[in-house]
Amino acid sequence: YRRLRAGETRLSRFNQTERRAMLGSYTKVLFVRDPFHRLIATFLQGMGISPSFSSFVQEVLDSGMHNGSAAWKPLVSLCRPCLVQYDYVVKFGFLRQELGHLLRRAGLPVGSLLPELTDSQVQWTYRWLSEQMFSELSARQRKQLSHFYRWDLAAFPFSSSFLSD
Repeated sequence: YRRLRAGETRLSRFNQTERRAMLGSYTKVLFVRDPFHRLIATFLQGMGISPSFSSFVQEVLDSGMHNGSAAWKPLVSLCRPCLVQYDYVVKFGFLRQELGHLLRRAGLPVGSLLPELTDSQVQWTYRWLSEQMFSELSARQRKQLSHFYRWDLAAFPFSSSFLSD
């Protein structure tokens, strides 16, 4: 889209007609990840200053939807899946399989561009980490997290998420 070449511009800066034309001219890909896995990754990367996962989760819950970091905000508040018609939704944990399909559809070479880890290794690692981290949380924190991420859990198929009811 011609106006984007001038530098980084937020989609909200365009009027409705320009947005529709711009979004219609691109292949839109959304990468999604279990919200609990996102929290774990953020904590392990040291983005929270908390000494424990439980206290980090409490910081997230206390920050709320509007004051939180993009690293842990619900995805639906960041990428607006109800407003933007994404062509592909790629789920973390199935990256190798889904990226292979996406690259083939785009006519790109598949073999050399895919991540080294197999999806099963990633899934096993996050399953183990989730069990460990989830056990640190109080029942109240678990319930609050499920509520905080309720729209992500409803919008995307995270059936094995520890936050799903």
